[in-house]
Amino acid sequence: MIFPIGDDQINGGHRPIFSYSFIGINILVFLLEVSLAPTELNNFIITYGAIPIEIGRGQDLFTLFTNMFLHGGWMHLIGNMVFLWVFADNIEATIGNFNFLIFYILGGIIATLTHFAFNMNSVVPAVGASGAIAAVLGAYLVMFPKSKVKILVIYFFRSFMIPAFAFLGIWIVQQLFAGVGSMASTSETSGGTAWWAHIGGFAFGLIAGYLGKRTYLDPHSASSATRNTGNYF
Repeated sequence: MIFPIGDDQINGGHRPIFSYSFIGINILVFLLEVSLAPTELNNFIITYGAIPIEIGRGQDLFTLFTNMFLHGGWMHLIGNMVFLWVFADNIEATIGNFNFLIFYILGGIIATLTHFAFNMNSVVPAVGASGAIAAVLGAYLVMFPKSKVKILVIYFFRSFMIPAFAFLGIWIVQQLFAGVGSMASTSETSGGTAWWAHIGGFAFGLIAGYLGKRTYLDPHSASSATRNTGNYF
């Protein structure tokens, strides 16, 4: 398995208040989940997860928002939070706190709606922050394509650095192959993963990232954020 563990950081700009707040909220909600009895947890997921067939009927539309704060297990949570930790702060530092808040929530909603579009009759609740995080990855690819990402290869327990465009390019190609492959399945997910939520979120992130780059990273813009190469955590 491969995990990102660091990247080039932005000097100046806005403090990533919401990036880290979302990590905290997701962890707190998951701690609530694990504190529930099995029946209570099942009801909790059904209530706050996004169920496509209900969305199609105009029911429980609030779950388009709430589902992005639920997770199905520790690895699901940890994987998502690592990606959010690495990639979100540079986006928020550049576009600003309120803009990032709106961008992240819209990314999550659009990701869930994309999943709905491919699975309209599904009764399985969709949960997880990965759709919103995919939007962050799409924006990062456009705004910081040459940023260096530090990658940890679990199998060898060694790390190395690659350009963001290479890492994120490989990531989205994997999602596309898995998403297309899932269309041949009778299940709306493959291995429990809502691939089309990732693809929809990423596509939204590409568009938002293009707008963000033109507004905040154009040489003529007034953005004060600058890249500090080699600052990792």
